[in-house]
This record gives sequence, C-alpha cells and structure tokens, in this order.
Amino acid sequence: MNSVISQPNRTEVERILVFIPAYNCNKQITRVLDQFKGVESYFTEILVVDNQSPDNTLEAVCQSAKLSKLPMTIIRNDGNYGLGGSHKVAFGYATENNFDYCIVLHGDDQGNIHDLIPQLEAGAHRSVDCLLGARFAPNAKLEGYSLFRRFGNQVFNVLFSIVAGKRLYDLGSGLNLYRVSSIAREQYNGFANNLTFNYFMILASVHWGWNICFFPITWREDDQISNVKLARQSMQVLSILARYIFQRSTLLSQNFSGRNSDDYKYTVIARHNPCSSLQD
Repeated sequence: MNSVISQPNRTEVERILVFIPAYNCNKQITRVLDQFKGVESYFTEILVVDNQSPDNTLEAVCQSAKLSKLPMTIIRNDGNYGLGGSHKVAFGYATENNFDYCIVLHGDDQGNIHDLIPQLEAGAHRSVDCLLGARFAPNAKLEGYSLFRRFGNQVFNVLFSIVAGKRLYDLGSGLNLYRVSSIAREQYNGFANNLTFNYFMILASVHWGWNICFFPITWREDDQISNVKLARQSMQVLSILARYIFQRSTLLSQNFSGRNSDDYKYTVIARHNPCSSLQD
C-alpha cells in the first residue's frame, strides 16, 4: 500500500458523496444506512440509486432517511441500467454537483463504511485516484464466503495482476472511493452495465495510469441474494481479459453497454435535509 499522508486537518472542507447502489435489498438497506451513525462528519451527502427494484427497497430507504443526520438524495433509474449503469448515474451526479470524492458502498450490507474511516483519517485518499476495498488484501476478513468463491476470486486476481503488471488484490468489491476529478476526465460510459463493470473499471484504471491503492475490508455474506451467475460471469470475465490483452484500444473505446452515453435518466424520489423533514 502507498505510504500514509500526514493527518488531515478536519477543518479542511472536502465534499464527499457516498453512492449506494440498491437493487432488491429491502432487508439490508436499513442496516447499511445505520452504518453512518456516529461517522456523519466524514461525509457530505448520501446518494441512494435504486435500479428499478421490484421489492420495497425504495420504501425502506425513505423510512430510514427520515432518521439520517446526513443529507440524502434518493433517486430511481428510469430503466434497468444494471450495477454499471447505476455507477454511471452516480459518477455523473458527483461530477455535476462538484464533489471531490465519490464513495461506492453496496446496498446489500456486505461491506462496512467503517473500514474506510481509517483511510480518511490518515488522508490516504488525497494522494491517489482511487482507494479500492480488497477482500483478499492482508488483514482483510471474509465471513460466510464459500471456499469455492474464494478460490475463484483469487485465480482471477492473479490472472488480472499478471496481465496488468500490477498486484491487484480485488477486482471489484462493494466499497471503493474515487477522486471525482479523475473520473470526470475519463471515458467510461461504454463499459458494460452488468456486474462486469468493475472489471472494465479496474483494467481501465491501470491503463489510464491511475494511482491505485488497496485497503483491507471485512466482507460478509448472510441474508444477501446474489445476482451473480458464476459460470456465465466467469466466461465474460475471461473474455474481457482476453480483449484487454489483444484488443485493448477496442475494449476501452467501444460501447459494450447497449445504451447511448447520455441515456441514463433518473427520477428524484425524495431529498432529505436533516434540519427538516423528508421532502418529496
């Protein structure tokens, strides 16, 4: 990991957005929002992006938002854009609203925002383009994660590391931080909108010459519902890796999303100001 920067001045103003992608996680989303109790001062706003959840995820978010001490914006994608599409919506929101950093915390309560707090306190985010939570970094902890999935992830980590020429401890966990100015100058709207978005993103980050730093996280599985079809996704991941080796410019410049770059509209469901009630 990179050397730690001097302790941050807490009076320094940094606009940090926390983006929570949500899909069919009504049982977990309240627990995710509860993670911010006591650490609100590190963040500026929470953005919850619901990707057309057929369950009552939105209702659960709106109820929890009433108790939040942080400003919160709740939006719903106008179509099913996938996890990658929700990232694109959030990255656009962060850029348009002049945030300095965008944190990604998945809404299914597998990761914990508290794992990122020591990095923020040390100011580690200020010297990098992205801080990536790593389930397989030294001192990381896995709870309820099957041996089969551990093995599969480790194999892909090794393969991607060899191709990238850089040690990659995780190809895409549910807790990451990005410098918004770095995101804003790159082209990522062509990346796939499905669960392979993170694989495009990590390879592109290496290609762009980003300063990448990994940090250990605790990752757990209990009542979450996985949307991953392992065999199918494994073939997709290997295809992405092969394209990066032999057709890198094509992989990073073509549109694999199936949508136009500006076709990521959303509807604001509610905005919460902790000094007032939830506003429709």
